[in-house]
Amino acid sequence: MAYQGTPSYSGAPASQYSDWIHRVGAYLIETIPVFIIYLIAFVTGKFIVISLFGLIALAYIIWNRWILGGQGQSLGKKALNMKLISEETGQPIGTLNAFVRDICHIVDSIICYIGYLFPLWDAKRQTIADKIMRTVVVPV
Repeated sequence: MAYQGTPSYSGAPASQYSDWIHRVGAYLIETIPVFIIYLIAFVTGKFIVISLFGLIALAYIIWNRWILGGQGQSLGKKALNMKLISEETGQPIGTLNAFVRDICHIVDSIICYIGYLFPLWDAKRQTIADKIMRTVVVPV
C-alpha cells in the first residue's frame, strides 16, 4: 500500500529498478575510501595507527551506509543517481533499517555470495537482503 500519493513499487516493471552493474559500481565507490584508509594504516604497521584508522573506517561506514543510506542515498548511490527505498511506501528506510539490511546481507554471503547476484535475474532486481527487508533500489 502506498502512502500520500507515493507509487507502490511492488508491481513495477524491471526498468524502474537499478540494474546490477550500477549497484556494484555504487558499492565500489563506497568501498574505495575504506580500502585506502586500511592501506594507509597497514603500511605504517603500528598498532595505534591501525586502531585509529580502523575507528575512522568504522565511523565512515556508519555515516555512509547507515545514516546516509537510511536517508535513501549513500555516497555511491548518490554518485550513480540511485536511491534505496521501501518497496511498500516508496520512502527511505531509516538508519536502523539500513543497519538491519546490512546484517541481512550475511544471508547473501552464506550461499557462496549468490544472493548478491540475485539482481541479475530477479524481476525487482533485489538481493536476498532486499527481499527480507522489502527494499528496492531505483534510479533517481
